[in-house]
Amino acid sequence: MEARPTPAGPWRTWLYVPGDRPDRFGKALASGTDAVVVDLEDAVAPRLKDTAREAAAAFLGQAHPRPVYVRVNPLGEGGEEDLAALRGSRVSGIRIPKCEHPERVAEAARHLPGVPLVPLVETALGVERAYALATAHPSVAGLAFGAADLAAELGTAHRDVLDAAAHRVLLAAAAARLPRPPMSVFPAVRDLDGLATDCARGRERGFFGRSVVHPAQVPVVNAAFTPADQDVAAARRLLRRVEAAHSAGSGAWLDETGALVDTAALRQARTVLDIAALGARDPA
Repeated sequence: MEARPTPAGPWRTWLYVPGDRPDRFGKALASGTDAVVVDLEDAVAPRLKDTAREAAAAFLGQAHPRPVYVRVNPLGEGGEEDLAALRGSRVSGIRIPKCEHPERVAEAARHLPGVPLVPLVETALGVERAYALATAHPSVAGLAFGAADLAAELGTAHRDVLDAAAHRVLLAAAAARLPRPPMSVFPAVRDLDGLATDCARGRERGFFGRSVVHPAQVPVVNAAFTPADQDVAAARRLLRRVEAAHSAGSGAWLDETGALVDTAALRQARTVLDIAALGARDPA
């Protein structure tokens, strides 16, 4: 069985940058985002698709200090050309938009063997097939939810409707043992207070991180998904207790209250420390 690639994250922020604006690529890397997403799809006019594709491939001909993903065009609508241009590059992963067909996810994996894939679930059919997309190929390293396109398809942006769809994606990711999906873009770029409130709500509902479209949103989202100091300290104490138990030859893992610790709690503690390490490199 083929092994899964490195998971897509945990990244708190996924900053989109238009693929036809290579002058902004370096600025995106310097913004404090955890991951940059060079966008070859919605942010690029049809007449500039070739230019954007070439710019992305050139940029990814070298290594960068942060992960750089590419959102390609849908397969059948230029996506194959995008994937071919990225073959042999240093791309960190591929976001596949408007995913509906598991076989097309597998096709993308054949174009770029071993490169992590993140299907974007942003249509009604995609939501219905979210688990099938999550398990379409071992290269699938995460799912992401897109609210705007789904709202346009459904003819409503009512929170209850979009929440129900987003939770389907959340459950599909968990069932497939993938990382928690990031939240969709918050379109009101200047409403940073509203962004912070919405991130807190999404975090409580089980999502982690967010796609963003402007550097001003990056520090707000990073702060919302960075663990509190007391949570980091508790995670460190828990892992120290487990290490001490191992050293003593004990197979029983107990927390500070004497309760048994399961593997899920250990995994969560390690995730907290991984995220805290991201926060440690944020601009002061």
